[in-house]
Amino acid sequence: MAGIVSYGAYIPVYRIKTAEIARVWGEETDRIEKGLGILEKAVGGVDEDTATIAVEAARNAIARGKIDPKKLGALYVGSESHPYAVKPTGTIVAEALGATPNLTSADLEFACKAGTAGLQIVLAMVDAKMIEYGMAIGADTAQGRPGDALEYSAASGGAAFIAGPDNESLAKVEGTFSYTTDTPDFWRRQLADYPSHGGRFTGKPAYFKHVISATQGLLQKMGTKLTDYDYVVFHQPNGKFPLEAARKLGIPPEKLKAGLLTPIVGNTYSGASPLGLTAVLDEAKPGARILLTSFGSGAGSDSFSMTVTDRVESMRDGAPSTKDYINNKRYIDYATYIKYRRKIKV
Repeated sequence: MAGIVSYGAYIPVYRIKTAEIARVWGEETDRIEKGLGILEKAVGGVDEDTATIAVEAARNAIARGKIDPKKLGALYVGSESHPYAVKPTGTIVAEALGATPNLTSADLEFACKAGTAGLQIVLAMVDAKMIEYGMAIGADTAQGRPGDALEYSAASGGAAFIAGPDNESLAKVEGTFSYTTDTPDFWRRQLADYPSHGGRFTGKPAYFKHVISATQGLLQKMGTKLTDYDYVVFHQPNGKFPLEAARKLGIPPEKLKAGLLTPIVGNTYSGASPLGLTAVLDEAKPGARILLTSFGSGAGSDSFSMTVTDRVESMRDGAPSTKDYINNKRYIDYATYIKYRRKIKV
């Protein structure tokens, strides 16, 4: 199959601590931190949205891979917080990169797995020789109703991947498998400012069923075992669900450590598992095998098996690492947070 020839991450500089949100709503900080496994989250600035985040991640992918944007034959942006209801984010990103006009582009929506759905598409297009290179982006400025549990986790960030020929790949994608049902655990109606969720229903019948089923389906399809993989990246709506899914599958928690970012940057929705993958690629050695399984409410999971190649080490210095973005942070208070995220309705 085609593989990943480059990648890029972007996380906004602003952070708000779980303790600050808990203080405003009179909640016990320890209970929230232990319950969700989240200490702080990334917040998009007043001039940042899904389009600007996607552009930054995409530019990093272009720089790291030293790829001419004009060679991109397809560009897909997966998000559940596109800035326009009718007008594609993808064209904004493509224009900013200098990739227009000879490419196909579209926006994707599937809650938190829209980014990996885009990756499946561009990998298939490269594999079918429809295009030479294709870009898939997962980016979000996630929404959470003030005072709702989601407000502690809904964060901002994104990741971009360029799919290309197998012989140019820094990570060869060996196979992918998806598991999809109609499970309404999380939704947002047209014109609604914030999403609704089914509380505990989001766990067992939604997240765990789909993540575990997709992972098992991939292993069966590939003829591999969990012990064959050095790194595992699961979607991370909070800091506890991916660790629980790993426990149910018998995966040592150490294999999730490199890609588990939610405790320190929050749930970046369509960027969550892709950002976890960028963090793994930042440190994985040639020959390492990675298992990635995303999750999108509604509901579905995409699972990938990939092997890191020798090319990865020569490309590490081409753009900021995910850890660089994690460490570059500026804390804000709740008032600044609701101003930046336009939660004050006039």
